[in-house]
Amino acid sequence: MSDHTPEQAAGRQMLYDPTERRIRSFVTRAGRLSTAQARAIEELGPSFCIPYARQQVDLHAAFGRRAPLVLEIGFGMGDTTAAIAAGMPDKDFVGVEVHTPGVGSLLKLIGERQLKNLRIIQHDAVEVVTHMLAPESLGGVHVFFPDPWHKARHNKRRLIQPAFVQLLASRIAAGGYLHCATDWQEYAEQMLEVLGGEAALRNTADGYAPRPDYRPVTKFENRGLKLGHGVWDLVFEKR
Repeated sequence: MSDHTPEQAAGRQMLYDPTERRIRSFVTRAGRLSTAQARAIEELGPSFCIPYARQQVDLHAAFGRRAPLVLEIGFGMGDTTAAIAAGMPDKDFVGVEVHTPGVGSLLKLIGERQLKNLRIIQHDAVEVVTHMLAPESLGGVHVFFPDPWHKARHNKRRLIQPAFVQLLASRIAAGGYLHCATDWQEYAEQMLEVLGGEAALRNTADGYAPRPDYRPVTKFENRGLKLGHGVWDLVFEKR
């Protein structure tokens, strides 16, 4: 028999919840919110932002239709996300980002381009995937240029780790895909090892994949390519 009341037991369970105590893959930055971004959040946020919930959510209901659902983790300022959504109107996209200026920037792009197939969740992606997404509910996942945490002592903060990849794979439907991209070679090598070690996924290429046409080359990436810097794409399919 337990020596703890139900309330105390619940508190202990929450205390040791791995999603609460894990090492974060991001650092929260305040950032400067422009007037246009603030206006977009105020005017478009209620329609295009989905509140975080610690329970499974029917994301299709947010779009008013059932279409293949693609999750993008860490969309930054949202230019790539908006471009992909505009080019693939037959799919619905949910972008997850913690930083408010990026959320405001993407909402501004949604308004300018009149995108109907894009929604935003401003919250930690690990918790979103863990609590909000049902198993086998995604047609695809995009993780483009996550923080490489290039110092060896910080590698443990990297998002692409075996446990998280296993979690992502559980949320992707058979035939769906996980597409990662990085411009940091050592991280690319780790990604290839981690994704290759997940039994539920298979590599669609012999090693790294050619950049899929749907992923645009960003200005930052283009500058790096001109300087001879590498970019590595990895596309794995759910078995």
